[in-house]
Amino acid sequence: MQQRNLNKAFLLLMLAFGVFLAGSYALLYTLEPKSTHPSAQSVSMTAPPGGDFTLQSDEGSVSLSDFNGQVVLAYFGYTFCPDICPTNLGELSLAYRQLTPEQQQQVQILFISVDPERDTPTRLRQYVDYFAADMLGLTADASTIAEVAQRYGAVYLKIDDGSENYAVDHSAFTYVIDRNGQLQTQLPHAAGTEFYYQTLLQYLERI
Repeated sequence: MQQRNLNKAFLLLMLAFGVFLAGSYALLYTLEPKSTHPSAQSVSMTAPPGGDFTLQSDEGSVSLSDFNGQVVLAYFGYTFCPDICPTNLGELSLAYRQLTPEQQQQVQILFISVDPERDTPTRLRQYVDYFAADMLGLTADASTIAEVAQRYGAVYLKIDDGSENYAVDHSAFTYVIDRNGQLQTQLPHAAGTEFYYQTLLQYLERI
């Protein structure tokens, strides 16, 4: 029992360090405000590179490049998440619903699972449908998810308690990708529907 507690404490310490590193990335963003809104940031050379990826939805392979010409919001989480993911996805979906139908066609929200063991494409579809029918849930094998997460500065850690009801601690940023597939900024967790809505408007105005 004592050894298990020590192992868990070590894992939590490593996760905290990972979150610290992810936060450090955010501090390295070069602020170049193009409007008075606080989300007007661009990625400096020291920020996570982002880039294209190909994952699986319930309808087959999906690549980031499929959405060239649209503004993409990408969020890393998992369907068994008790509070952080539902809160953030709820606010994102409410912001999305405030857009006009024409604007909605120019936006895609991606929910990328960090729990590929349990989050099947079918389960992800059922989960994201609760928030927005146009949202896509994506998964892949564990190594592919790890590689994509690393390129976007997302961190996560499975807390293995020996049961099927394990938790996955993870960072909670929303990543904004512009119409050209370039990572632009990361938005904080639960920043509010209005904040996300105004950020979407800002990036939709960019040609």
